[in-house]
Amino acid sequence: MQFVDGVMHEVIEPLADLRRDPAHEAPLDTQAMKGERVTVYEVSEEGWAWGQLESDNYVGYLSANALGPAGPVPTHRVTVPRTFGFPGPDIKLPPMIALPMGARLDIRRQTDAFALNEFGWHFPLSHVAPLSARQPDFVAVAEMFLNAPYLWGGKTSLGIDCSGLVQVALQAAGVTCPRDTYMQEAALGHPVARDAMRRGDLVFWKGHVAIARDADTLIHANGHHMMVAIEPLAEAVLRIKRTGADISAIKRL
Repeated sequence: MQFVDGVMHEVIEPLADLRRDPAHEAPLDTQAMKGERVTVYEVSEEGWAWGQLESDNYVGYLSANALGPAGPVPTHRVTVPRTFGFPGPDIKLPPMIALPMGARLDIRRQTDAFALNEFGWHFPLSHVAPLSARQPDFVAVAEMFLNAPYLWGGKTSLGIDCSGLVQVALQAAGVTCPRDTYMQEAALGHPVARDAMRRGDLVFWKGHVAIARDADTLIHANGHHMMVAIEPLAEAVLRIKRTGADISAIKRL
């Protein structure tokens, strides 16, 4: 076996799919946002880059066209489910780009209403924040995605899965979070009893995770509703139990 040093790249498209195999029909495992760093170890003749995401160490295949040389370290990230970059200081102009929550930007200057990146594209100032900024309530971040369609491997308002919703929301709050449900259950928080559940607790089943909004309701991306939905805890427990799964853990951060 031959080992090679990876080369740092960054995502230059609004979104890059990371797939299990080097094919567009291969399963979607996760997604990387604009500005994220990716260590690339190999690029195939067919244009697939095999690499590892810096944010959560996920490994897979991305389109090489979605990657470029690593530029200046981003300064800001998008804090809303979706925002636009306009070519000038006027929201009536046709946008140059649409970016999902978590996309990273190199902001060079600000006006009263806009943040400008290296291309001079104008992003609404209220839609971005410095990388050091932390959302005070990650549950409120998850609630921004209410009714977003369910997509296995997705991480944006155009499509998101259960563990993707947890990861995106926690990262917005400055909490390091693995990508997959079983990793999250193992790594995050400490166990609490069901009758002690409160806002912000994570409820796990085998292969699924939900976020407690309070002692009685959850928000989660799920294949039953095919969207991010708010659901009474009791109803979710009963419905999922019919598939043969019981709650495996409730974790408090």
